[in-house]
Amino acid sequence: MNLATHVQQAIHCVPMRNFDAEFKSLDHYIRVITDRIWEGRQIEDIRKYYSDPCVVETPSSVSTHVQSVIDGTKATLLMFPDRRLLAEDVIESGDEHSGFLSSHRIISPMTHLGDGTFGKPTGRKIHVRTIADCVCKDNRITHEWLVRDQAAIALQLGSTPQALAQRWLNQQAWSKPQAPAAPSDYHSHLSSESMAVGYALAIEDFAYQRGRAALAYDDAVHHIGPGAVTRFGHDEVAQFWQHLFSGLKVSQFKIEHLALQRGEERNARVAMRWRAQCEYVSDVFSCDLSSQLNTARSDASGKKPIELMGINHIEFFRGRVLREWVLLDEVAIWMQILTTQT
Repeated sequence: MNLATHVQQAIHCVPMRNFDAEFKSLDHYIRVITDRIWEGRQIEDIRKYYSDPCVVETPSSVSTHVQSVIDGTKATLLMFPDRRLLAEDVIESGDEHSGFLSSHRIISPMTHLGDGTFGKPTGRKIHVRTIADCVCKDNRITHEWLVRDQAAIALQLGSTPQALAQRWLNQQAWSKPQAPAAPSDYHSHLSSESMAVGYALAIEDFAYQRGRAALAYDDAVHHIGPGAVTRFGHDEVAQFWQHLFSGLKVSQFKIEHLALQRGEERNARVAMRWRAQCEYVSDVFSCDLSSQLNTARSDASGKKPIELMGINHIEFFRGRVLREWVLLDEVAIWMQILTTQT
C-alpha cells in the first residue's frame, strides 16, 4: 500500500494543526517520515523532522543534538546496510496543544555486513524489534525514548547479552547522564481506563514481588520478550515477570506513559513506558530461564544500583491480554551489573 494513501485506513484521526498538510493523522506522519528516512535513505530529512536540540534517551545513552541522531543512523547503516524499519503498530495519545506521543513498534530485518559496535561482520541475517516513544509537535519530533532488543541482536550474532555488555564496557566505561526533561508544554498521558490501569498495577505487583498480580491473560496469550523469546499461556508469561525481578530489589517503579487506543476494526491496545530503580542482589541475571543455562555467572558482588527502562505494547481481547510485547535492553542491564562500583 502506498504510504500516501495510508490515511484512508487510519484508525485514529486527530487534528494535526501546524503539521505539513500532507499529514492527516499522527499514525500517518510517523509512518511516512520513517519511510522517507530509512526506506528511502533520506537521512538528512532527520534535520527536517527532528527539532534541534532533541533529547533521545535509550536504556544506555542520552543524546541531545540532531547530529547525534544522524550519526547514529549512519553508523547503523554501515553495519546493517539493508536494514528496514517495518511498522507493526503505532499507538497514539496527546493532542496538538501539549504535544502528541506516538509509541511506534518496529521490526527490522537486516544483515550484519559491516564492522562496528557489534564486531566484525558475520554475514548473518537477523531480526530485531524496537519501540520508539516520540513526542511530536509542529511537524517535528521534540523528545524520544527508544528501547531496542539488543539481546536479540547479540544472540543472533552468536554471542550473549552479557558478553556483548562486557565488550562494550571494554571499549567505554558505563556512563549514562540524567536525561533532560521533555518539553515543558508536553504532559505525559496516563490513562484512567480500567484495562490500562489494571495492566499497569499488575506489572507493578510483579516488580515489587507482592505476589498478588491478578492480571487476566487470555488462555492463548502470546508474549514476546527480551532476546525475542516467545512465551505462550498465563503461566509462562507470569514466570517471565517473576523471574525478571527475582534478582532485583525494586525501590521505585514508575509508570511514565500509559495510553489506551481503541478502534472500530481493531482490538484495544495499550502502550506503557515504565522505569524501575533497583538494587542488584543476585549473582545471576537473566530475563529468560532457559538462557540462564548459557549465561556465565557474574563476578560482580554486593548491592548495585540498576535502572530498568521498558516499553510494553499490549493487545486486549474481551478484556483479557491476548498479546504482549516487552521491550527491555538486557545488554544495558548487564552493563550496569558488570560495572564496578567505586
